[in-house]
Formats: sequence, C-alpha cells, structure tokens
Amino acid sequence: MSGKEELNQPDKEQTKPELPSSNGRREALKTLATIPVLGAMAYGVYQKKKTEHNNKLAGSIFNFEASPTVMDRQPDGKTIRLGIIGFGIRGSQLMQALGFATPAYIDGLKEQAKKDTQNTRYKDFLEQENLNVEINGVCDIFDVYANEAAMAGANVNKEGTNGKFDKLPVIYKHYKDLLAAKDIDAVIIATPDHWHGTMVIDAVNAGKHVYAEKPLTWTVPETYLVADAVRKSGKVFQLGHQGRQIEINHRAKEIIQKGLIGKVTLVEVSTNRNDPNGAWVYPIHPEANPSNIDWKQFEGNPERIKEYMDYMTSVGAAKYVGPDARDKFSLERFFRWRCWWDYSTGLSGDLLTHEYDVMNHMLDLGIPASATSSGGVYYFKDGRTVPDVLQTTFEFPNRDMSLLYTATLASQYNRPRKIMGTDATIELGSTLNVTIDRASQRYKDKIEKGVIKPGEPFYRYASGKSIDALSSATEMYFAERGLLFSYVEGKRYNTTFLHIREWLECIRQDKKPSCGIDQAFEEAMAAHMGTRAYLEGRTMYWDAEKQVITRG
Repeated sequence: MSGKEELNQPDKEQTKPELPSSNGRREALKTLATIPVLGAMAYGVYQKKKTEHNNKLAGSIFNFEASPTVMDRQPDGKTIRLGIIGFGIRGSQLMQALGFATPAYIDGLKEQAKKDTQNTRYKDFLEQENLNVEINGVCDIFDVYANEAAMAGANVNKEGTNGKFDKLPVIYKHYKDLLAAKDIDAVIIATPDHWHGTMVIDAVNAGKHVYAEKPLTWTVPETYLVADAVRKSGKVFQLGHQGRQIEINHRAKEIIQKGLIGKVTLVEVSTNRNDPNGAWVYPIHPEANPSNIDWKQFEGNPERIKEYMDYMTSVGAAKYVGPDARDKFSLERFFRWRCWWDYSTGLSGDLLTHEYDVMNHMLDLGIPASATSSGGVYYFKDGRTVPDVLQTTFEFPNRDMSLLYTATLASQYNRPRKIMGTDATIELGSTLNVTIDRASQRYKDKIEKGVIKPGEPFYRYASGKSIDALSSATEMYFAERGLLFSYVEGKRYNTTFLHIREWLECIRQDKKPSCGIDQAFEEAMAAHMGTRAYLEGRTMYWDAEKQVITRG
C-alpha cells in the first residue's frame, strides 16, 4: 500500500512530524517541501528504467528489425518542374514541404526562434534537403493566394521579406492553362474536394505526374473515371497520406505482421478537435471580394455537379444541398467550404480518410464489406450541412474484424488509435504502446513466470522528441498522431516532406509510391460508403465481384 493510501485510511492514527523551532523549523519545512519533488524524480527514474527493461525484453521476444529508411535519392536525379494548383491552407503547407515558403511565413519562423531558443523550425527548414525541383507555374482562383504562391515559388533562398528572390513562377488564371504548359512535368493539387477528381483526370491526360490531396474524389462515379485515367496514363500518382512515412506506423505494422498481438478483431480510431479552425471555421481573408475571386471556376465541373445532384435527389438527401444556390457569391462558403456537402466530403473525406489509410497501410484492409454511420450537427449551429459528430463502423467479415471510427469537433480529449488482438493491444499516438492481454496464449508461460505483467504497457516506442511551437488544437491533433514530424534513424523529418520526396523519387526512378491509385481507390470507396451511410441512414455494402456500392 502506498503512503497516500495509508493516509486515507480512517482507522489509522495519523501523526504529524514534530518540527524544531526558529531556524531549525524553517529548514525542516524546506526539507519537507522537497520530498514530493524528490519522490516524483525517483518515480520518473524508476519508470524510465522499467520501460528500458521492458523494451529490451520485448526486443528479444519480438525480434524487431531496423527502423524504416528514407527512400534512396537518385544520384543524378533530374530537376522536376512543378505546377501548384491551390494555395490555401494545405497548398501552402505542401509548398513548404518542397522547400518554398512565403516571405511572411519565414519572418514568422525567425520571430519564433528569437522568442524561444528551443524552437528549431526555421533551422530545420533551412537544413531541409534540397529536392531539386522548380516551381514554374501556380494557379489559385483567389488572386491574393495566387500572388503569395508565386512569391513562395521565387523564395529559393528561404529568406524573409528582405531576402533575395528568383524569378516568379507564371501565374495561371485557369488550371487547364497550367496543365497545358510545356515547362511543367508534374502538378500538386490542393483544391477543395469537389475539384480533386476532375483535376487529376485532366492532369494525367495532359501527361503530368500528380500528387493530389485527399480525398481522391467528391462523387462515387468519378472515382472509377479517375482510377481508369491514372492507370492508363502510366504517370506516377501519389495521394496525400503522409502517415505512410511515419516511422512509428512502420514499427506497428511490423508488430502486427509478425503476429505478435495475435488475431486482430477490433480497431478503434478517432478524431477529436475543439476549436473553430479544427471545425473548418477558417478565417475569411480581409481582402477577398467578388473582383479577386473567380467564383464561376469555384462552382465546380458541371458533370460532377450533375452526378452530385442526381445522387442527392434520388436518395432523398436534397435537404443537404445548398441552402444557397451555387452561383451565389459567398465568402463564407468560399473559405469554409468544408462545412457544406456542395463542395466537401465532410468528416469521412477529410479526417476519417487519414485514420483509414493508416490502418489500411498496417493491416491491408482493402475496401470494407459494409459501412454504417450516424451523427449530426450537434455543436456548430452555423448553417453547415456536414456533421460535426460522426460514428462509422466498417465490417470486414472475411477477416473477422470491425473498424470503429468516432469523431467530434467539440472535444479535444485525446484518444489513441487502438488495435486489439487476442494476445495484445497496440495503442498508437505520438508513441506506440503494446499491452499484453491477460488471456494471451502466446505469452501464457511468460505471464505465469512473472516475466510479463499483463494489463500494463510491456513495450513503448517513441521515435523522437515532442513537437515544439504548436499553435492550435488542430496542429496538436496532427502532432499527437505523428502527422507533423517523424524520426527516421534519429533524424527529424517533416512527414509531408517525406511523402512528397517519395513521389518525386518515384517519378525519377519509375517506381510505384506507397499511396498510389490502388490505395487511393480503396480509401475513396471506404469514405464514400461511410458518407452515403450517413446521408441515407442505412448500411452500405461493397460488392467485391461487381466492384460497386450497394444498399442494405
């Protein structure tokens, strides 16, 4: 029994230590004040040694292999000429991963470093590997963003407002003009969801390699068209799931594939956010107005709009359309487009896809046999039509397994991913924990001998230090999932950098990336099944033979 437990026992006589008077009393009080601190330090040392001991033991039992390595760089790799379509929040992050940032962003990094000597973001950015690319063209339908993208593309020296700049990339008013440019080899697409599929098709048909942000598509019919176009083109396609480059996920995959946690029957993944930015209530740019936003281009591809409207009306989901007409200019809908099904894929396409792809990477899930969803707009009563609370259950009867996704945009309580096996459970966040199950048959002998204590972490793995300078709940959410940085062979990398780097090297070496069109198709169909289950209020099924979604 601990000391704390003893003091809480009413039947025990509690006495206070006698303290000497005057100076002696003060010295004694000082001594007593240090006891909790010293106790905490001792406990910390104990825990550290215990973890080290368990990890050493786990290493001998699990027989781990070396950490994943960064894809080898082609020694004489040619310069790849890039075009950027979309320079909003994610577009600017992708540009930074390439090594290009606006002067204002650099100024901010410098200021952070001045205020906090432990903040190494500017140093890391300067030391980031040169990917040997040129930004030759940019396109954004908001003129201010287009100009910022051009300045970022010219900022080859990674300097601030007073730095030296290279020539500006060409600013294209329409993405098709950028795709027609002869001096562009590959494009990065970071637009609203309702444009992803159309632009991917147009890009590969124009002979460009493509890196596209998730989700792959806005509608189900276009998903088949995109997959067909990419496969026929022979171009290198990568979907933006940087979780594929996270070291800790590779370690978890290794543990699972070796059968070290037994048969997996249940997986739990989640999204928890609790701030306006995390709920897609993005700031509205003060300079934005109808004269500098191409609203007609924002509305969308007429063919995709027809697919969307046909589906929504046929299943009785017309209440989720609008409420404003598509041709009505709206700053709120332009900057906060994720809040409406007219442009968005909701929680399924934006955040569930992150979680699904990580598990697909680890477990080779493919497309689920069924999906059931529920939820609603329970907190952000701001006119949005996509839910801010969502639960989706995916069933995999061929694997005797369920995957449960739960999300709320009104709570920041952190919940790690859980992969539950018959012999152990993996908890996965910024660290990896393996806890041996009390009923494990695989480890029964070691449990009985006291070598392994079930019910408490047996193996812990953290690939690097905590993340500095987190500025928002959204950033914290991604950090806790390892989606900002990863450590490979002891070196810290921006995970988006690693993901884009892999795509570029696959272009140079004619290889397949880790999240190519096959993985993207699986992710898209899983997300669409979850979305349709929510909109229709019934279970969706996947007919693997016919490769179509059916209804329950």
